[in-house]
Amino acid sequence: MSLPPNVRDVLRADHLCFHVHRKSGQRQLSATDPEARFLRSREGWVLGYTAEIAVSDDHFIVGTRVTQNATDNASLVPMVEEVQRQCGARPGKVTADSGFFRGRALHDLRQRGIAAHVPDNNLTHEMNTGQRAGGIGRRAISDPEHLRMREKLRSEPGRKMYRRRQAVVEPVFGVLKEQRGLRRFRRRGLRAVGTEWMLAAIAYNLTRWARA
Repeated sequence: MSLPPNVRDVLRADHLCFHVHRKSGQRQLSATDPEARFLRSREGWVLGYTAEIAVSDDHFIVGTRVTQNATDNASLVPMVEEVQRQCGARPGKVTADSGFFRGRALHDLRQRGIAAHVPDNNLTHEMNTGQRAGGIGRRAISDPEHLRMREKLRSEPGRKMYRRRQAVVEPVFGVLKEQRGLRRFRRRGLRAVGTEWMLAAIAYNLTRWARA
């Protein structure tokens, strides 16, 4: 999106999720959860938060984050730092889908000695369809780190590593959302929602540990 959506384009002015009042000649918006943000989902626009997890290769959740961000492209490095904080060790390899892609993050992870496998949107389309990806928009790619990432993910070892992401992360999301019904948060406020998300991750890990 070039511009963020206007609330009035999404909800009626008399919608019960917020109250409109006037103060000093200006209209202010007060939501039932002032820290929540309008986010695009498969069902349309929703008022909420973006919840993220990092999962180890043996299917344990090793990091959680809840943000107000509408996209994940600024989340890759902060999530890696959260994993390092939780585990006391820096991950050697990181895979993430194209929503986490950001050129600056690729440079940062390389400087930290972390092997990243994160495609841009066009490369994801290429891997799904076989149609060779070009530049970004009408521009050719000049960033050497971006070019190295494309070369890596076009190789068979790189593709194999990236495909591993789907087998590791998606089942965990499936358990949380489908089996445990975690499709909406019960708490309000960024900090409280973050705590709820972390407790859900702890419960998942305890269950997996018990079964292992």
